[in-house]
Amino acid sequence: MNHNISIQKVTESKVTNIDFNNIPLGTTFTDHMFICDYDNGTWVNPRIIPMGMIPTHPAAMALHYGQAIFEGMKATVDADGNPMLFRADKNAARLNTSADRMGMPNFPEDLFVEGLKQLVDIERSWIPPADGSALYLRPFMYADEPFIGMRAANHYKFIIMASPAGPFFSNRIKLWAEKQYIRAASGGTGEAKAAGNYAAAIRPTELAKAKGYDQVLWLDAVEHKYIQEVGTMNIFFKIDGKFITPKRDGSILDGITRMSVIDVLRDKGYEVIERAITIDEVQEASKNKTLEEAFGTGTAVGIAYIQEIGLEGETIHVSNESPVGLEVNNTLNAIKTGKVEDKFGWMIKA
Repeated sequence: MNHNISIQKVTESKVTNIDFNNIPLGTTFTDHMFICDYDNGTWVNPRIIPMGMIPTHPAAMALHYGQAIFEGMKATVDADGNPMLFRADKNAARLNTSADRMGMPNFPEDLFVEGLKQLVDIERSWIPPADGSALYLRPFMYADEPFIGMRAANHYKFIIMASPAGPFFSNRIKLWAEKQYIRAASGGTGEAKAAGNYAAAIRPTELAKAKGYDQVLWLDAVEHKYIQEVGTMNIFFKIDGKFITPKRDGSILDGITRMSVIDVLRDKGYEVIERAITIDEVQEASKNKTLEEAFGTGTAVGIAYIQEIGLEGETIHVSNESPVGLEVNNTLNAIKTGKVEDKFGWMIKA
């Protein structure tokens, strides 16, 4: 499909004011944003315009009924300085999976990718040069029809904005296995990247941090024993030489990094099993010394290495090192920056 994206550029870029060695997380935004409107059953007026405020009616339905979804991804530069996107087609497909669950219209996946490519090309000078840095991209969609009433909206906005992000130097993290609050239940919105999922996670995450932990390890809604996710990440355990990650069951986000890590691990010769895994099994593996390492995977952090998991009255020691996790993280970063061959065909030039 041929999409005519109109472009209005700023007269002077703010990028000259940025210290790429000191980038505040999530508060610095590039010069432009991509916007498209849904009206009368179709997406219209795709455009790239200067970053700025968006007039919003107080009755905008997203503010009252929560029709809001988003994606997260990063742009890097390869060895020749070309801006590159990592598996953008998967983000486009996942946005529409979220849209289906939330009663929202699908966004054309080719326009999603084309909008990203053109925006990143315009903002290429905003991609930080340091290893581990990237331009974080936030595509999102929300209902902006002014109407007080419980139904699907008839008007939406789809926007892509961008924010430079420095290297995510992560210490080994400690998790709190949460048995009171839940993230998702069967038939709920767990597989959708819906704004409300994250709102519901804020309070229990703050409580976990108050106990001295970094993130919540989410358990299932019924028995509070089957592991789902970590904070905003998927999770992998290496037990007795094999990697186990919770299978997708509608309550677990279909992580782009998750699926990529599975491919990289298998390519390196490791067995990866997608199945239900309980906190009791992890506890037992720790006791009998077969729990070798564990890590979370996600766009923002890449791979986060797990030190321990806290339960009421007990601590599960995971490991002090994550050699395979580090190896996989280095491989992914090398693919994204063109330092090794992209044999999976994941990278898209902007």
